[in-house]
Amino acid sequence: MAQVEATTRREIAAKPEDVFDALADYGGTRGRLLPQQFSEYEVREGGDGEGTLVHWKLQATSKRVRDCLLEVTEPADEVLVEKDRNSSMVTTWRVEPGAAEGTARVTVTSVWNGAGGIGGFFERTFAPKGLARIYDAVLERLAAETEKKEQ
Repeated sequence: MAQVEATTRREIAAKPEDVFDALADYGGTRGRLLPQQFSEYEVREGGDGEGTLVHWKLQATSKRVRDCLLEVTEPADEVLVEKDRNSSMVTTWRVEPGAAEGTARVTVTSVWNGAGGIGGFFERTFAPKGLARIYDAVLERLAAETEKKEQ
């Protein structure tokens, strides 16, 4: 099994701390950021960053639905890590100062152990692009949510 990785980045015209706070707000903001590929969103414990346990279903393709139960940790400043109890998937959200003053650069990276054989080849080829599109939509909504607060 090879490791599969998908990464997406976006510059957001909002303060990094505001962007991070929105991402870490699983009890409020985070649910509003999720596009149609996510369903059954439910905070089961916590709701604000470290110690949160959140559930959702992610429909990556028309035939592939992942039932995710994610434990959230904050191993460093402005970093959220979501470890799925139901699979090997780990998603890391990193918020750093952007290129311009008062902006944020958000990077989201998901890694998981892919399948072997021909199925694994197709997974390594197509899954990162599909997941990147999904997370690009999340980052677009995150930008809309946090940039409006800056005005």
